[in-house]
Amino acid sequence: MKLKKLAQLIALIGVAGPAVAQEVRQDAPMARVEVTGSSIKRVAKEGALPVQVITADTLQKQGITSAEQLMATISANGTGTDNPTSGNNVFGADADRVSGGASFASFRGLGPNATLVLINGRRAPTHGKSGKAVDLNSIPMAAIARIEILKDGASAIYGTDAIGGVMNIILRSDYQGAEVSAYTNVTEEGGGNIHRGSLVAGTGDLEADGFNVMTTLSFTKNEKLSSKQRDFANGFQPWRGLSPDTTGTPYANQLTGAGTALGTGFKRPNDPNTYLQANPLSFDGKCDTVEGMSQYQTALWKDVTSPLRSTYSCAYDYGGDYIMQSPSEQANLLLRGTYKLAPDHTMFVEAIGSRSEVISILTPAQISTSLANKNAYPVGGQYYQDLSAYIPTYNPTLPIIYKWRANPLGNRTQENTTKSGRLLVGFEGMIQNWDYKLGLSKAQSTTHMDLLDGYANTRAFYDVLGSGIVNPWSLDGSQTQAAMDAIEATKYRGAFQTGKTTMTQLDGTISGELFDLPAGKLAMAAGFDFRRESYMYSQDVAAEPILLSPGNDNLPKATRNVKALFAEFIVPVTKDLELQLAVRRDDYSVIGATTNPKIAFRYQPTSWLLLRGSANKGFLAPSFTQLYTGLLRQELASGVTDTVGCAAHPGDPRFCAPERFDYVSGGNEELKPETSKQGTLGIVVEPFKGFSASLDWWAINIKDRILKRSATEVLRNPTVYGANIYRNSEGLIEFVDARWFNASGAKTRGIDLGLRGDGKFGDGYKWSATLDGTWTGSYQFAEVDGQPYKEYVGEFFTRDLYLRWKHSATLSVSRGDWNVLLSNNFASGYKDQLPNGGKGALPAGFDPDVSSYTRFGLSTTYSGFKNTKLTVGVQNLFDRDPPFTAHNVDDVVGAGWDPRVADPRGRAFTFNVQYKFF
Repeated sequence: MKLKKLAQLIALIGVAGPAVAQEVRQDAPMARVEVTGSSIKRVAKEGALPVQVITADTLQKQGITSAEQLMATISANGTGTDNPTSGNNVFGADADRVSGGASFASFRGLGPNATLVLINGRRAPTHGKSGKAVDLNSIPMAAIARIEILKDGASAIYGTDAIGGVMNIILRSDYQGAEVSAYTNVTEEGGGNIHRGSLVAGTGDLEADGFNVMTTLSFTKNEKLSSKQRDFANGFQPWRGLSPDTTGTPYANQLTGAGTALGTGFKRPNDPNTYLQANPLSFDGKCDTVEGMSQYQTALWKDVTSPLRSTYSCAYDYGGDYIMQSPSEQANLLLRGTYKLAPDHTMFVEAIGSRSEVISILTPAQISTSLANKNAYPVGGQYYQDLSAYIPTYNPTLPIIYKWRANPLGNRTQENTTKSGRLLVGFEGMIQNWDYKLGLSKAQSTTHMDLLDGYANTRAFYDVLGSGIVNPWSLDGSQTQAAMDAIEATKYRGAFQTGKTTMTQLDGTISGELFDLPAGKLAMAAGFDFRRESYMYSQDVAAEPILLSPGNDNLPKATRNVKALFAEFIVPVTKDLELQLAVRRDDYSVIGATTNPKIAFRYQPTSWLLLRGSANKGFLAPSFTQLYTGLLRQELASGVTDTVGCAAHPGDPRFCAPERFDYVSGGNEELKPETSKQGTLGIVVEPFKGFSASLDWWAINIKDRILKRSATEVLRNPTVYGANIYRNSEGLIEFVDARWFNASGAKTRGIDLGLRGDGKFGDGYKWSATLDGTWTGSYQFAEVDGQPYKEYVGEFFTRDLYLRWKHSATLSVSRGDWNVLLSNNFASGYKDQLPNGGKGALPAGFDPDVSSYTRFGLSTTYSGFKNTKLTVGVQNLFDRDPPFTAHNVDDVVGAGWDPRVADPRGRAFTFNVQYKFF
């Protein structure tokens, strides 16, 4: 009876180690299975490590078909920028200009590099261009049997780079029959629809026929969702502390400069100040006559952008032009053949392939013209804008320089095509009660970027601007056909850059029982993992001549070898107490060797109570891109005052009212590996039949965490980051260093909660309920040695948001052929980013608290038709808009909302039909 009760506990608890998706019968032998977090096959029972299981059936009923939707349901996943919507940006602390529309996992908010993604227990290839982690879009979602989330982190079994945790995606195997499914997800307000079709087929019974061959094929299409299709995406709400911090407008603002019409500045009557930018619409109070434009809210940003530049300038809500969901298509294929060599020995060949196309759409280029670049507006041009009526010192005999959002050039549009694949040959079996696994695999991922629109050959485009044919002061945005033809002739369209990662892996494991101890058998496993990894990045054309192109320097093929050996022991100390001891040694050819131990325990004094815990160390080597990516020089859109320079040169507009700052991003060959110490301590209880609960406390300490600096953050903290601000001989800022770096460290603590319940009621009704939640008690971070650790839980942060509480819950009721599922996802609120860098008085309508965000979903499944299953549902049942936030769109994407937290699609209706042929 204890065995049966334990099996029930495993089936109910979402943090169960084995995740056996089958009914356990007393009269059937218990199969030995390998669980995530251990290489030792054993009779399934609750393990020492917290593992969450998500089944394919749950994903289907909730209408989850994309990686982005999946990660939003995992409470242990960070609330960060590791998705295509947040990544569709050119700024921000961790903006990855070569992410190619990828989706990544980031457990505990420690970054994609610190989360190890496995397919059937083996590593998957990293994304071709980014090279930093596995793109979840490459996983064949239609082939998933279940997903096991090891929240313990730093696994000595799979790799000590798993500081945040392990995501093991278990694919279908040994399938017989054929089925097709079709899925559609349509939003109520329009835009952002999702469609998917899939096929699964297989033949052969491994036991009866000695073989099985199966395949899955799926195709998914995500339609574009634009910010203009949702009312809440509005970046101009100054009474609430939100307005654009840019003067790059479709109706250009004129700039000052020696030898130009505005000269070195202008004055207004009865005003001692010398102003540096001007716009006639601003003088007349008519900035809002152009769509998306508004009067620059100087008071809101007076300590960030100098009032000398903004007072008589217009602003533009470029955040309201962002694409909320990039249009994309994904095709995935799985082929698997298994052959029984002998009664206890099998061989299999598995091929996984994917093709992903993502269209990244950014706002049009922002341009500051100059005499040096020969793109100033010429005297005598038909659109010459004479401001003499507003500025008596205006000189209409000189050219005009201006700051302009080049809408006629078009949205900067990139097409990223990623092809990923893995071919694996494996052997599994048993020799004299010892289980073995052996695998040889080759994996690669290649991403090509094509520029589709919005990019021009710089010199040719500047020549067109300098000719005066283009009107940068068009009220309706229109241009003559001659101007559009001239602009079109300057554009670059075509192949731009390519990234490729490869991995060749030979791995093997053997496990079994060594000898008897007084409390039971001592079990062990030992294995090896030899990998050869490579990365290359190349520009198909030179990036420098292309205006604001996202290119980096070429990175010739970089290669490293990784050799790892590991051992694991399960030691029964008493009949109730068991220890797991593991050690792993990794040797990186270009970084060095590291040995990391792990110890875990499980103590079960009664059938209804289990105590468990673990302690381990981790080691995360820098990725190829973090080490070797070439430097990219860019312009920061928003103004940030040079506080040090202005203090040394008071009143000098070059220091106190700078027009722009440049910054560089890229790799850093001096990076050191991240190291971690971490542990868990938990309890699992089943006080009565039909209910179980788990509570696991976790803690992680990291040294030398690898991060990117935000150029804005560097400028705002010159005393901390003074070494990253480079100045010329006059003391003017030349550029800001925003490359990858080793931060001092991070400390995070929290609790994972798992609740499971099921039962019966009425006339044949069955119910089940689940809840998986994460309470983050603390996340403290210091960027440089000697800096005090700062608490970020519940606070705005430009990287991950560390929310106090997140959960995913379900309630299912079924009877006969019917099933109804109610789901809920919740994320707690946090303190908002303060306008004006937190200086000065805040607007009366500003609310420092961003509200919590909760969504409900409801679906009904009917399987009463022959060979057919129908599911209809509603996502975001109550049509909850994202909570309002006044954060600066240059720090995090989203004008008035935050895609790290919320789904912008609104209420959506889902329909899925699944038909089995035989």
